[in-house]
Amino acid sequence: MPGKGSAEMLADIAAPAGGGGQGGASLGMAGAMTDLFIDVRHLPDCHVVQLDGELDRTTQPPLAQTFDRLLRADTPKIVVDVTGLAFCDSGGLWTLISSQRQAEARGGGLRLIGVQGALARLLTITQLVHLFPPYRSLAEARTWAGSGGGPA
Repeated sequence: MPGKGSAEMLADIAAPAGGGGQGGASLGMAGAMTDLFIDVRHLPDCHVVQLDGELDRTTQPPLAQTFDRLLRADTPKIVVDVTGLAFCDSGGLWTLISSQRQAEARGGGLRLIGVQGALARLLTITQLVHLFPPYRSLAEARTWAGSGGGPA
């Protein structure tokens, strides 16, 4: 999308992200005041983490543990589908930022697809859109050419 800034691209990307599931591990935070369900799929070139629910200080520890496991790869490439994320607070955002930095330090990356609603607003307000350029689909996010560049 030539000529558009990341914040404008975020506003344009409100459609659900692509990529059907093929198994994986699901985790629900039972008994918590909020719920976050985490589904991990392992593809040949990356890991896909699908989030559904609310990402806040009470639900972020299992996500951080999931990322810790995935970041052990030699060149961790993680795509996080946040289409089903209804809420994200600063603790959840920090988990994404920290994991992205760790992935990049190891020669990989962490990319978001399906950014909308509360997370889009949070990234815009905190002026952190540049850390997570918006990707429209799993196919687009899986283009790992270059180091952390945004969508084509």
